Amino acid sequence: MLAPKGLGGYLRSHYLDKTFQGIYKLDWFDLSLLIPYFVVMVILAFYGIHRYQLVWLYYRNKKNASKWNEPVARFGEGQLPFVTIQLPIYNEQFVIDRLIEACCRIDYPRDRFEIQVLDDSTDETVEVARGIVEKYAAGFGDLAPQPIVYLHRTNRYGYKAGALDEGLKVAKGDLIAIFDADFVPPPEWVMQVVHHFAEPGIGMVQTRWTHLNRDYSFLTQVEAILLDGHFVLEHGGRSRAGVFFNFNGTAGMWRRETIGEAGGWQHDTLTEDTDLSYRAQMVGWKFKYLQDVECPAELPIEMTAFKTQQARWAKGLIQTGKKILPRVLKSDAPFHTKLEAWYHLTANLSYPLMIVLSTLLMPAMIIRSYQGWVQMLLIDFPLFMASTMSVSSFYLVSQKELFPKTWWKTFLYLPFLMALGVGLTITNTKAVLEALFGVKSAFARTPKYRVSAKGEKSQAKVYRKRLGIVPWIELAIGCYFTATVWYAISSENYFTVPFLLLFVLGYWYTGLLSLLQGRFERNSGTSVHEKPYPVGI
Repeated sequence: MLAPKGLGGYLRSHYLDKTFQGIYKLDWFDLSLLIPYFVVMVILAFYGIHRYQLVWLYYRNKKNASKWNEPVARFGEGQLPFVTIQLPIYNEQFVIDRLIEACCRIDYPRDRFEIQVLDDSTDETVEVARGIVEKYAAGFGDLAPQPIVYLHRTNRYGYKAGALDEGLKVAKGDLIAIFDADFVPPPEWVMQVVHHFAEPGIGMVQTRWTHLNRDYSFLTQVEAILLDGHFVLEHGGRSRAGVFFNFNGTAGMWRRETIGEAGGWQHDTLTEDTDLSYRAQMVGWKFKYLQDVECPAELPIEMTAFKTQQARWAKGLIQTGKKILPRVLKSDAPFHTKLEAWYHLTANLSYPLMIVLSTLLMPAMIIRSYQGWVQMLLIDFPLFMASTMSVSSFYLVSQKELFPKTWWKTFLYLPFLMALGVGLTITNTKAVLEALFGVKSAFARTPKYRVSAKGEKSQAKVYRKRLGIVPWIELAIGCYFTATVWYAISSENYFTVPFLLLFVLGYWYTGLLSLLQGRFERNSGTSVHEKPYPVGI
């Protein structure tokens, strides 16, 4: 390491040798590249610093955490409110029986309880769901007849929001619980949540998602870490700090009065849950988050399904931001609430900025190498720490909170977690730009496969999405970053190589998985459905 050609020699020749100091002159061409490069880096750094802030809010307000067994008030004996459970489904023939059985086993007085199956399906799910509902309504297995009804729409007007609104018109409940098709609520879920509505002013209670198939594959393990970060630190930090946070569309319970006062379910965004959440909190209703109440769900097992889900969320949040943020900023809410709402609803703007950064990274690296290591250490390194390393710390902390004995294993997943975030850039940028320019698209449902064990084959091949050109674009950009890595090595700029390799890994990982998943089934003669579910990407 101390030899002339070792690490010591490298450091002396690259960072301590001042032979050519002062020769390089900054010109207008360099500025035209460096100014947008640093503007993007600074904006991304602000969003990165916000992740640190969420961690700080989470721990600073730990005493404000809500717990299921410590409600402010309780309903008296015989005073439990009527609860309606809504199950909005669309082409879910492989998971609907699991969902209905779980809901029928919920522990709650049957004279104050009903289940609505809100079916917008256009395939065999119609017959499957209707038959299952009829069985449980008449009594099935060890269960007595259940208060369950089947409601089918022949059109998908309003998509999920429209289905929930239709069900609400005939619902009997004062409280409305909602579960998507891939969820399996435990029997005690309603009783853990319901008493929190004895506190006046509580409009919604959200519970934490857990993962039925967390260990199915490497992809699902990374997805689980991403969602855990959202549910622990984003929901935890915001709810404990008393600022606005959102219902996640499922595994939560609403006060019916809250939905009405906030203006009801509206379908002009793809995230109708976040839209209603902000409208409800702006008219004075308070939300609670119960981190200690778990509701298991299924993670997407294919890259195309995961990308579809992430693109819908990215587009929907930008749509909601365009619709809601002006009202929030003009409201009487405290400044820190407005600031948090801004960060929350605009966070996905980082994806188009990542495209700009990807384009400028190589020329900026060449220019910066001529300006000396002092500037890079004082400017580039702090921006890199704020924008990139915050991601690592964010997810490490969330895993430490959930798994205090095994959280250290998350270090193994961090490079792939960061690479996956990079790999989603193309898909999510397209979704964000569609939202910014007002391009409408159908509600892109996430296909449910009902798999949990490693190696278990999916039986829901009919719901597989077409691939399109996006994976090829991702592979091409991965090749561009491979050239960037080659330049960094050839110019002996070794410290940038690990960072650049994240871009190569991210774009190639998402691109190749999108192209190869399902390839062997097609080659073996299994047909792919000619009309997959409608998508906007």
